[in-house]
Amino acid sequence: MDDIRPTAANRPFGPTLARLRDAGLRPTRQRLALGRLMFDSGDRHVTAEQLHGEAQACGVRVSLATVYNTLNQFRTAGLLREVVVAPGRSYFDTNTVDHHHFYFEDDGALLDIPGEAVAVTSLPAPPAGASIERVDVVVRLRRGD
Repeated sequence: MDDIRPTAANRPFGPTLARLRDAGLRPTRQRLALGRLMFDSGDRHVTAEQLHGEAQACGVRVSLATVYNTLNQFRTAGLLREVVVAPGRSYFDTNTVDHHHFYFEDDGALLDIPGEAVAVTSLPAPPAGASIERVDVVVRLRRGD
């Protein structure tokens, strides 16, 4: 007879629970709820304010400060990348592979550019005691008339 018990993967929070545990994060109620919103829809770019609005619309009671803290914990754990497009304006990206971005300044849309589509041919030497971790390219665009 087949085992019909639910597995972690087919439970409502199963994939998010596994992702948090694999990253070494304790699966709190808020992390599970926000993680499910972030990761269950494929790769995406969101601001903390957008995620807070989505959480509120789904009935998840969480403060904006908790959303910021959780996103930063996800970033530190390697689950997200932060894309800074302007002072005080950051997007959190669920795509953590090497890639770059198009940023539409008029409406704030952010689109991925595959990493191999951008070639940086020369970089300055880093200061003593530092090493280059990553190069992020943001190509700023304005939509045509």
